[in-house]
Parts: sequence; structure tokens; C-alpha cells
Amino acid sequence: MRAYRVGIIGFGMIGKVHAYGYAALPFTSDPVPLQARIVRVATGRRETAQKAAQMLGCEGVTDPRAITEAQDIDIVHICTPNHLHRDALLSAIQHNKHIYCDKPLTANWAEAQEILAVLPAYRAVGQMTFHNRFFPSMMRAKQLVEEGRLGRPLQFRAVYLHSGSARPETPLRWKLSAQAGGGVTADLASHLLDLVWYLLGDFKEVFAHTQIAFPQRPAPDDPQRMLPVDAEEAVWILARMQNGAEGLIEASKLATGAEDELRLEIHGTEGAVRFSLMDPHHLGFYDANRPEQPCGGQRGWTLIDCGHRYPAPATEFPARKAAIGWQRAHVECLANFLRGVAAAQHVQPDLVQGVYVQHLIDRVLQSAKTGQWMPVQPRQELEAAARRPSNAPAPEPN
Repeated sequence: MRAYRVGIIGFGMIGKVHAYGYAALPFTSDPVPLQARIVRVATGRRETAQKAAQMLGCEGVTDPRAITEAQDIDIVHICTPNHLHRDALLSAIQHNKHIYCDKPLTANWAEAQEILAVLPAYRAVGQMTFHNRFFPSMMRAKQLVEEGRLGRPLQFRAVYLHSGSARPETPLRWKLSAQAGGGVTADLASHLLDLVWYLLGDFKEVFAHTQIAFPQRPAPDDPQRMLPVDAEEAVWILARMQNGAEGLIEASKLATGAEDELRLEIHGTEGAVRFSLMDPHHLGFYDANRPEQPCGGQRGWTLIDCGHRYPAPATEFPARKAAIGWQRAHVECLANFLRGVAAAQHVQPDLVQGVYVQHLIDRVLQSAKTGQWMPVQPRQELEAAARRPSNAPAPEPN
């Protein structure tokens, strides 16, 4: 079996998660999707590159092009702050590297359009790291929706709550910088926007409000120096879908007491589903067709024990009944990408989905700025643009 050579750009928390995925694959997939080895890591500073190299037993560099343009690299992981994605993506696409890109795709919509413009010439496999799709409970929710068990979708609620910015002394880091592509819409709501699309299809229009609770925060290197905050710390989005469903999407880093609380529920004419990242082992399902007599009959919420019950070739390691965690979904998301690489087949969520979510982020921020409902471009139009001749003009934003 060919051994693929992997390079990781950025080695903060998410870069380490991506590297962990390769170590875990022999336990979580039988057979493994492909043979792969991390051979190079790029970070912004020599000392962090050397530390990453020692941890992984590979080469550490400070120039991302030593990964995106190197002949001895097959797979590129992009795990940097958002404003550094564009250049790495353009370089990796130009050199037809397989790309595994952390969300969001880029720092803004204009950069995402640049990526869309070069996709027609791209001849490798690219995937976004929307890992929350890859819990068995979320996969089961999609099955129930596609089977029609919910009937006509009516309403949905999607919430992602963190508390990391709930205190004024929290320093201003890049995720609270608009110039760096930060803000809670890109950081947290991007997962919700992807999941709502995954389960319900295209958005029609959005209306949004954002909040900055602390207009100034301490500089990371000097707590006495205050810097302006220009990226939202919370967002509320009203959304209308093309299928007629309507709902609320909320993301916040001001939710005191919250850890990593992603919750999603969909209500239809025949049933409902609900998911919580605090209990990813289970999927809640309500069947409105079950009898409610006598004395309630069999009507009520059912907790489906999804756990580690992945379909083959994924394994149920360590056991189907063991409580599942956040990292396992990341590993299965990576495995999905690598299976596509091994088979030279298109995978989802692809880079076009990254463009689509970036478009949604832009629509949300534009709505918050103008106080108006914003129409959303159909994903199908972006897919068509990604297949068009490279000399054709790029689509204009709505």
C-alpha cells in the first residue's frame, strides 16, 4: 500500500487534534483508509516548530510553502488562524495537494470567492473539518430526516455556547479580531450553519443580531494596555430554509457556565430529533405517530443509544456501549477524508461546502450590520461555479 506523506500547517490545539487522528486511525478503522505518515509541521515560530517536530518525530519548518509546494508532501492540513488559510489554500490547490482544512474556509467572503475561482482546475480531494457531522447520533438524525420520520420540517433550534469571553479581563486574542477572521459566527456558528444545512438543506434568507459585551480587552502581552474588540462575542440568527422550515441559531462565548454546549433540535409534522454535544452518546427521537392512549400510551421521547455504533469500515472501538467523546468525531471526519483520498473520490463536506458556509457567515454579518434580511445564494450555484471553465467569471455575491 502506498504511504502518503502528510504536512500540517499550524500546531495549536486543532493542529494537535489533527495529528492525534492519525495515531488513532489503526484503532478506529479496520482496515485503515490508507497508510500515512506526518513528515513535516509548519508553525510561525522556530521554537514551536521544533517542539512539534520532537512530539511527532518529523521535520519542523516555519514556511508553509515547504508543505504546500513540496514534492514530498501528498496531504496538507490547514490548522492556522483563519486569516492565514487563503494563501495556504491557494498554494495547495495550485500544486494539487489533497487538502484537509479546518473551519471556516477563509477569513471572509472575498477570500472564499478566490478559492471558488480556482476550484475548477483542482485535481485532488479536499474536505472541511466539520466534525460534528461524524457522531453516530448525528448520522442517525440525518437518516431519520431522510426517511421522512419527521414529516415536514417546521422549526429548528441550534445553539452553541461557550464561556471563554464572559469576563472582561480575558485578553484580546485573534479569535476576537475581525482582521484575523475571528468572531463567534466564524468560530462557533459555522458548525451550526453546516449542521442545519446537512439536515435541512439550503438556506433561503437570514436575519441576525450580534453582541460585543466588552468593547475593549487587555492586550495578550500587556494586561494594562487595552485594545478595541471589533469581532462579535455572540450572535443570534433567524433563518428561513428553502424547504419552508424556520428557526433560530445562536452562538455565544459569553454564556457563563457553558463548556462546549452544542444543542440542535428539529420539529416536524410527524416527529422530532434533538442532539446535545454534552451527551453525544444519545440521540433523542420523538415519534408523533405512536399511540398516546391509554394514559400516554407509547408516546414520548426515546433516547437512541448511538454511542460508538459506526458502520464499517469504522470500528466500535473501544466498545459500542462506551461513552463517545469529541475526539472520536474528529477521527471519523479525518477517516472520511482519507477514504476519499485513497479511492480518488469526492467527499463531503467538501471545499464548496466551506465556500457555502463562508457565504452564510457573510450574509449573517451583513444582516447584523444593516438590520435587514439577507438572501442566501443556493449551494447548487456554487457547485456549478466550482465546475465551470477556469476562464469564466466568478459569481457575484448577493
